[in-house]
Amino acid sequence: MKVILFNGSRREHGCTYTALNIIAKALKENGVDSEIFFIGERAVNGDVDKLVEEAVEAVNGADGIVVGTPVYYASPSGEVVSFLDRLFISPKANLRLKPAAAIASARRAGTTASIDMLLKYFTIKEMPVVSSRYWPMVHGNSPEEVLKDEEGVQIMEVLGRNMAWLLKSIEAGKAAGIAAPEPVKQIKTNFIK
Repeated sequence: MKVILFNGSRREHGCTYTALNIIAKALKENGVDSEIFFIGERAVNGDVDKLVEEAVEAVNGADGIVVGTPVYYASPSGEVVSFLDRLFISPKANLRLKPAAAIASARRAGTTASIDMLLKYFTIKEMPVVSSRYWPMVHGNSPEEVLKDEEGVQIMEVLGRNMAWLLKSIEAGKAAGIAAPEPVKQIKTNFIK
């Protein structure tokens, strides 16, 4: 089993990365592999198509995903939003019924609005959302400060354990012969006549 952790920060080894590493450690302790996929500025610097191709390959080889974002102006980073907009419309991305989680990192505020925005990507693709024991966020202005956020660190650890448990539960269900629900043809209602 494997989880792809998307780092939606412009800083490859900053606060968001630190939170994702805590999740990766909890996954490993529970027998699940992981890989951090750095989005960086490629999503807004003309390289988004190549970035999404690489991400599709990573996602299709994974059992779950976590999307991490810093908070900029009380929202997820523009990089992660641009990236997810393209990834989630890709017909090549196998996302349906793949467990997913969203986390946010901030100095002070804007985390819940950012998490809420990211969760909408998952629910439109029928992805089970993995939760923790509180809102999945960390606070700090540096990786060192994030590690001092004891509650935030614990939340990331619990999220990693919960993701591992859900992945193992899905695997056990498949082994027991429980089939995934079949996709249905989407009905689209147009309110303009």
